[in-house]
Amino acid sequence: MSNILEIQDLSVAYGGIQAIKGISLSAKEGSIVTLIGSNGAGKSSTLRSIAGIVKAKTGQVLFGGENILGMSPDQIVKRGITLVPEGRRVFPNLSVVENLRIGAYLRKDNIASDLEYVYSLFPRLKERSWQMAGTLSGGEQQMLAVGRALMARPKLIMMDEPSLGLAPLVVQGIFEIIRTINEDGITVLLIEQNANMALKVADYAYVMQTGEIIMEGSGAELLENEQVKEAYLGKQKK
Repeated sequence: MSNILEIQDLSVAYGGIQAIKGISLSAKEGSIVTLIGSNGAGKSSTLRSIAGIVKAKTGQVLFGGENILGMSPDQIVKRGITLVPEGRRVFPNLSVVENLRIGAYLRKDNIASDLEYVYSLFPRLKERSWQMAGTLSGGEQQMLAVGRALMARPKLIMMDEPSLGLAPLVVQGIFEIIRTINEDGITVLLIEQNANMALKVADYAYVMQTGEIIMEGSGAELLENEQVKEAYLGKQKK
């Protein structure tokens, strides 16, 4: 498998604060790659710079061999990258189906089959298709945020803390959906505080600390790494 995404020497600064310090990472086509690390490590800034939301100071972001750094967010979506942001960010005063249609706003073709695909992944969204998004539970809003990102037919979907604030049973369901999306051919780049779950699902993983990548390896390798266990896995068992 070739790399669908390659990040080279990426640096991001907010004023005088260096959030990302020249990192390099890659994701193979059809894989699940996760970034783990504590709050403030630079994980979200990495995704936001790939998505064109945050301007990078230096580096390259190659997607399918093309440098997309400096492109606008809508140009990046057109090329096949979508972001499921931290905190879900659904439109609370719009219905479920209106939120989903917004995910396809750049498309000119028929989106009916894509709506059905999202509903097949999340039957609860179909049941609540005309319900206002703001009245959904946290888990349902997360389903909607993922569904909205899928409506653009991405080649790469990036997820920022999809399990944050959700009950354990809901978290399990979200990770099952991540696997299903990946099995359907979509590459996944995942940020997740629940390092145990993230490493179990990931083909490859990077550990970030204060804007730098300090460790990398397969998900299985990092699950067994003593340093990772002590810092990020706590007393959780495999």
